[in-house]
Amino acid sequence: MPTILITGANRGLGLEFVRQYAAEGWEVHACCRSPQGADELRALAATRARFRVHALDVADFPQIDALAHDLAGTALDVLLNNAGIFGPRLRAGGDRGQFFGAVDFEAWAQVMRVNTMAPLKMAEAFVEHVSASEQQKIITLGSSMGSIAETSGGFYAYRSSKAAVNMVMASLARDLAGRGIKVAVLCPGWVRTDMGGPDAPVNKEDSVRGLRRLIAGLTAQRSGTFTHYDGSAVAW
Repeated sequence: MPTILITGANRGLGLEFVRQYAAEGWEVHACCRSPQGADELRALAATRARFRVHALDVADFPQIDALAHDLAGTALDVLLNNAGIFGPRLRAGGDRGQFFGAVDFEAWAQVMRVNTMAPLKMAEAFVEHVSASEQQKIITLGSSMGSIAETSGGFYAYRSSKAAVNMVMASLARDLAGRGIKVAVLCPGWVRTDMGGPDAPVNKEDSVRGLRRLIAGLTAQRSGTFTHYDGSAVAW
């Protein structure tokens, strides 16, 4: 059976990816910042033989390199960049750190490091692992909030980080095409998770099922594309 490495695997979409891939018998490498506090993830790992949990903060680039070294010789069919942060949110005290006139620039830099730089760092660190596999796929979860064509303004940190990672992955698709590696940005939709909130219209089970269909069907001809979980194209 194939092998997948998933970042941000302790909750939300990441945990649902873990559940669904593990249920199909995939070998799963689930990464999160604090495995000791990831009770659901550890409970799931305890029931599966081909399941490992790794401590990984994607903002810590030396830690990424260390994990890649630890997994040397492991072929990864899918490298799934799921980990991400939203950045400052509206709060009762009036903090509007992602809106014009009140931007929190230090927080913005951290959002860019996690959402934009870390996926490329993961690709650089694990490219040989992916290259050695049968499927050879690098997937990054994007967002329609990163669409320049469809923006409604505000949320500068999150929007810019997702727009930037689109460019990074589109470029990476071309850089790695000669090695047979397929790269894609996938939008999960507005999902009921901690980030999406309780009013989101899509449940995580349906979103992940749709995303998994896209990952399974990703071909060299579709490499470098930006696609919604329902299969429709998302405007750059």
